[in-house]
Amino acid sequence: MKKFAFNLLVLFVLASFVLSACGGAATTEAPAATEAPAATEAPAATEAPAATEAPAAGGDFEGEVAIVAWAGYIENGSTDPAYDWVTEFEKQTSCKVTVKTAATSDEMVTLMNQGGYDLVTASGDASNRLIAGGKVQEIDLGRIPSWDSVDERLQDAPWHTVDGKHYGVPYQWGPNVLMYNTEVFSEAPTSWDVTFVEMNLPDGATNAGRVQAYDGPIYLADAALYLKFHNPELGIDNPYDLNQEQFDAVVALLTAQRPLINRYWHDAFVQMDDFVNEGVVASGSWPFQVNFMDGVSVASTVPQEGATGWADSTMMHVDAPHPNCAYAWMEWSLNPKLQGDLAGWFGSVPAVPAACTGNEMLTDEGCAVNGFDNFEKIWFWRTPTAACSTGAGDCIPYSQWVDSYIAIISQ
Repeated sequence: MKKFAFNLLVLFVLASFVLSACGGAATTEAPAATEAPAATEAPAATEAPAATEAPAAGGDFEGEVAIVAWAGYIENGSTDPAYDWVTEFEKQTSCKVTVKTAATSDEMVTLMNQGGYDLVTASGDASNRLIAGGKVQEIDLGRIPSWDSVDERLQDAPWHTVDGKHYGVPYQWGPNVLMYNTEVFSEAPTSWDVTFVEMNLPDGATNAGRVQAYDGPIYLADAALYLKFHNPELGIDNPYDLNQEQFDAVVALLTAQRPLINRYWHDAFVQMDDFVNEGVVASGSWPFQVNFMDGVSVASTVPQEGATGWADSTMMHVDAPHPNCAYAWMEWSLNPKLQGDLAGWFGSVPAVPAACTGNEMLTDEGCAVNGFDNFEKIWFWRTPTAACSTGAGDCIPYSQWVDSYIAIISQ
């Protein structure tokens, strides 16, 4: 089934370049990691409701909803008929779903700045920028009847909640895992140093040219998390709140790492091909690459330093052309069947704990396997600001992260 679904997916990507992704229940080892910021305890998963209907969103539906999304987030059965959470929504609301796939958070911000879209499934390194830039509107929670079903740890998360106002509806979340070739590593690497420091790997060959890193300025947070563990004298507390000395140390680490990097990846399918055909053996990755790798044996882990991660929220453009259909989709997105199917497909964790039981695609073990209990160990993507997350000031803003990242990868 895995190989069949993967082949279908590749054919679909080549034909359309529109919706392309896959996933499943990830096999990810629980980390022994430095603790991320405190979070409220996860609610107990409850049994999913038997049926779900699209809500009346207030007023007439406009016939369309245009969504900017990560690949694989909005599936309509064309990639694999078993994965379809669009067709029934369209049937019930007559809102045709159109999707613009974005490969990076920066691309999502650019598209939302251009306008013409209703919704975006934004990660924390995009959501805060969209809020600050006035490109997304406050969500009327009264029009989201299923809001109370959202994981309490996500309801007031700072990547979509500002000054008590909610600008997004949680969708899915997960860690950035270390994916590795099991023929090279007979045991899971215990540290991210296999990607940061030049060394010989267990097969006796160097890691130079055989490791990858994520393509985006937010990757500096991964380096900061590594230094937080290995260089405590720097005093790094939050990898997104860096003073000048800490930031300089991060840039120095990534500059030294540059000769090791085979590719800075942002396309999941290119990364999978690199593991199969280009000799790449270790990299930060997402669970669905691990689950749908074909042609080489891989596994994943979260090493001792911990991991960054993504918690994505559906946000509405301030000038959304189809607001009623958009509200209908945001409510629809929280139904446990959709949440469970998507988590099973993508290898993520549902934003609705009720999805963790009774879903054939995800299975009752899927949430635990995908990391449901590791929430407090993940440093979720955030947009770095000069004010720092604490408001104390003296932090390096995202614009400087961008400039330094471009300088590093240009070497």
